Amino acid sequence: MPTYNKLVRDLIPEIIAREGKTYNTRILDEFEYRLELRTKLAEELNEYLEAVDNTSAMEELSDILELLHALTAIHGSTVEQLELIRSTKAVKRGGFKERIFLIDVQDT
Repeated sequence: MPTYNKLVRDLIPEIIAREGKTYNTRILDEFEYRLELRTKLAEELNEYLEAVDNTSAMEELSDILELLHALTAIHGSTVEQLELIRSTKAVKRGGFKERIFLIDVQDT
């Protein structure tokens, strides 16, 4: 029997049960949940970095986006507020579409 000890998506227990398997779960407290979301984000980021094609990359990015939604909520905010912060920063500082790579800055 494999041991996972990790945060999983909400429907995973139902999927396991439909496969005729039994499982053990527990509900995390707020501190554990925050910690496990961060752990899961690092895991998904690594999976994205290791993706070998666009399809795999998009799957991992969708997992990261789902985690960003959950992390936004535990910080007492909404996805809409997160997007507002993102877009405000984009207006003030730009995005990353221009592919600009800063080499150095000389003090004058």
